[in-house]
Amino acid sequence: MIFISHNHRDKEIVEPIALRLADVFGRDRVFYDSWSIQPGEGIIDRMSEGILDADVFFFFVSGNSLESRLVSLEWQNGLMKATKGRCRFVPIRMDRSEFPPILEQTLYIDLFSIGLDAAIGQMVDVVRGQSSFRPAHLRFSNLGYTVSGDPQDEIIISIEASHFLEPISHFLILVSNTNGELAFSLPDEGPFRSGFNEGVSLSDGRTANGHFVAPFRGVTPGMPLRVRIKPTGDQAIGFIGVMHQKGPQKWVGLPQRGHSV
Repeated sequence: MIFISHNHRDKEIVEPIALRLADVFGRDRVFYDSWSIQPGEGIIDRMSEGILDADVFFFFVSGNSLESRLVSLEWQNGLMKATKGRCRFVPIRMDRSEFPPILEQTLYIDLFSIGLDAAIGQMVDVVRGQSSFRPAHLRFSNLGYTVSGDPQDEIIISIEASHFLEPISHFLILVSNTNGELAFSLPDEGPFRSGFNEGVSLSDGRTANGHFVAPFRGVTPGMPLRVRIKPTGDQAIGFIGVMHQKGPQKWVGLPQRGHSV
């Protein structure tokens, strides 16, 4: 049995996938609520039966599904069953939402990046147990940042390590502002290196300006690096993101873990 765990707001995308799986394996082998739960039946009871019978559990991860208590109950029970070796648990990434921490090391199908047809092909391969499935690890980042404040007045960016020391503390604070419109400081640090860089190329084809900051210490769990940004005039702070230097010519974007300004 194939169990499809999703939120009803995502049916526009999920239902064509369910129909394709039903065409390949038969509708009786696909637990999809729209046809697997009949009027008058208990939703929780039928969901429990579907999970109990599942050989493959597909969890469609989206902002909608992560906010749903019912879907959370489904996928957590599916994951528990998988940890006992009684089914295969495969997340399907639908958007840019961050995975729950317990799934960060789980292999997943990246529908968001590869498109509908390729994702369905990988799902069919999973069910058939074929090696053509090409999963990927959710990219782990030891570093992340939070943002607080008012872009009209001042913002604080706190760059934090979650698990271990990051010895290279070279960061680019990406902004839309031009040189001279903003003042950067590290309020908790001593001397640090700093400089403005124009026209930084981003992975999505855009360009931004970046202010380089580098304290003379690493970033460790419990000791974040705080960057204060203040406008020098009437121009608001156009904060875009943070990049971390991983090598001589390698920079990677950091995930945001706190609220937006």
